Amino acid sequence: MKLQDALDAGAPPIVAILRGIRPEESTAIAEALIEAGIRLIEVPYNSPDPARSIAAMAEAFGTRAAIGGGTVVSAAMAQSLADAGGTFMVSPNIDPAVLNHARGLALDLVPGFLTPTEAFAGIDAGARDLKIFPGSVLGSPYVKAIREVLPDDVRLWAVGGVGAANIAEYRAAGVFGIGAGGSLYRPGDSAADVGAKARTLLDAWKAAEI
Repeated sequence: MKLQDALDAGAPPIVAILRGIRPEESTAIAEALIEAGIRLIEVPYNSPDPARSIAAMAEAFGTRAAIGGGTVVSAAMAQSLADAGGTFMVSPNIDPAVLNHARGLALDLVPGFLTPTEAFAGIDAGARDLKIFPGSVLGSPYVKAIREVLPDDVRLWAVGGVGAANIAEYRAAGVFGIGAGGSLYRPGDSAADVGAKARTLLDAWKAAEI
């Protein structure tokens, strides 16, 4: 399932970032997230054996959720992600060569940026979803200012320090969606823990609807 397919099917624009997840727990954690209502799931490439986790989740839930990879900083990582069955690529930076390669693999692109110069470099490389990272460092007023200069067809995602406690201010600043890491999953969390945190986050998202 592609990113847009999941959104069109009613998934909230919340990406669960499972940094540190192990392959043997990946499907149980993914199932807990999906059952709670979160259907955009990212495995960062600095996790243990990320391709195996992505492949397991894509095989089990690829028709119910969009499974992607994060912290992708090379063409080889993008290739690994596509080979594993991932459908979207999240990166912490703007690297046109990596983005061009990933686009050729039919991966949805969600590159990270902090400055307007980086944002427009990502747009020039073909991205229409941009991740402002780290989102909390300069705060929601900065996010609002960035949103005002981006093209209307570009969707802004805030990642890094954004969670249930501050979703409302970021939604008011104009973000399309968020990525949540430690507020949803930390290594050692059980599937039940993750499901409970996912429901709390979704309740906060719905309460902040504008």
